Amino acid sequence: MARIAVIGAGMGAMAAAARLAVAGHRVTVYERSGTYGGSLGRHAAEGFTFDTGPGLLPLPAVYRDLFVKTGKEPLERCVTLAQVDPASRHVFADGTAVSLPNASRAGTVAALDAALGGGAGAKWGAFLDRAGDAWDRSRRPLLEEPLRPDRQVLARDPYPAEERRRLLRPARRAGTVAEIGAWELADARLAALLDGYALGYGLDPLRAPASAALLPYMEETFGSWYVVGGMRELARAVYERCLARKVEFVLGAEVARVVEKDGRAAGVELADGTVAEAAHVVLGARPRPDLVPGQELWGEGGVTVRPGGSGSGRFVVLLALRGARPAGTVHRTVVHPADGAAEREAVFGGRTAAHPTVTVLRPDDPSTRPDEAHEAVTLTATVAPHGPVDWTDESLRARYADTLIDAADAAVPGLRERVLHSWVRTPAETAADTGAEGGAVPPPALAGAGGGFLHAANRTRLPGLLLAGGWSHPGGGLAHAGMSGALVAGTVVEGDGFRGSR
Repeated sequence: MARIAVIGAGMGAMAAAARLAVAGHRVTVYERSGTYGGSLGRHAAEGFTFDTGPGLLPLPAVYRDLFVKTGKEPLERCVTLAQVDPASRHVFADGTAVSLPNASRAGTVAALDAALGGGAGAKWGAFLDRAGDAWDRSRRPLLEEPLRPDRQVLARDPYPAEERRRLLRPARRAGTVAEIGAWELADARLAALLDGYALGYGLDPLRAPASAALLPYMEETFGSWYVVGGMRELARAVYERCLARKVEFVLGAEVARVVEKDGRAAGVELADGTVAEAAHVVLGARPRPDLVPGQELWGEGGVTVRPGGSGSGRFVVLLALRGARPAGTVHRTVVHPADGAAEREAVFGGRTAAHPTVTVLRPDDPSTRPDEAHEAVTLTATVAPHGPVDWTDESLRARYADTLIDAADAAVPGLRERVLHSWVRTPAETAADTGAEGGAVPPPALAGAGGGFLHAANRTRLPGLLLAGGWSHPGGGLAHAGMSGALVAGTVVEGDGFRGSR
């Protein structure tokens, strides 16, 4: 079988590598850093351990399928998955709070009605019904099939927005996340809840198409899961599955360019000048023009597709706390600000938000802390990337960490007094670790908006060069990255006849 070179050891790239190796190919992964896992990093200090990337796993079926297709041991034998219940607690600016159960539509509706009143649960339930229709319409072409050259099926928004009648004006339908919140949910707290899902994926609610309704639908339908020991354990399990399938890893090896011969990809050249020949090259990092100079590669069928929006990053505060984690503590709490519009304008305008949406993670996992008299807590906010904001400025980093801690006090009363140690990670660290420009985090692909929120197709204009991971179809997020790996492997193994996973 063929020799295949994979650039990068992120989750999408490793998912592709494992599947290709099982198909009989000889696969070598070249990773610029000294480790695997991409955004699934880990910070360990003073007896505490933290995830530095995603803290929860949506759609675990994607990785269950990977493990079924690549070996005898299922995912649950390689990692321990724990369903997070409640899935999340939300604290709103007016002081109201609600805990939403994991994967229970009826439970969510009841919880919202009890906490917010005014038929809030019914409004949210009706919204999820419409989101479910959008899921049924777009799931296969958006997530399970290679990106079609014409893309017309994904240019139209699949979300069946309600018609909004206006006096002496034509009726309108919500076309963005923000409009769904204002016109269909009609409750500032429900609107903040929906905005929070978009922001969490790095999307601007004012611009993201209504089809972003799929994001809360997927979480509330399929649930949220925690990998015991931290999400880094999932990266370890996929890495070890690759090794078991004889995938070779070359760490600390930066690829300078893709070698082209006779009009197709023929291998990679490393920064030290070493050339490794290959019949196929899989790029598991953000596409950049200098990899194949002089060619525009990142679209099929004469159409170039770029991720929508200017990009955003993550500001993370890792807190080692004195005192035990109280019994009954919710794993994930989201603290919503009073002025979501101001936050959006700041983040997507290249500034820092005075009052950001803050996600607080408090895992009930003994491996994250030195003993039961301490607790490990992670605070995260979506922020502008490095560049528009200088995230290497130590005074700014300290001030913004204080901003997140102040906001998180609504979720962890007396938080500041409990802090024993703290560490800060910004888009500047993300850029250094992953090579992503500005430390930007790729959003998931979305249908609608004329295709403006799609990503580059997995197949490029250069035969033999394919794209995997969050910067390619179907976009960012752990589940989406795993899907991209399956699409790339299917394309290589089945060729032009491949029509998607089954």
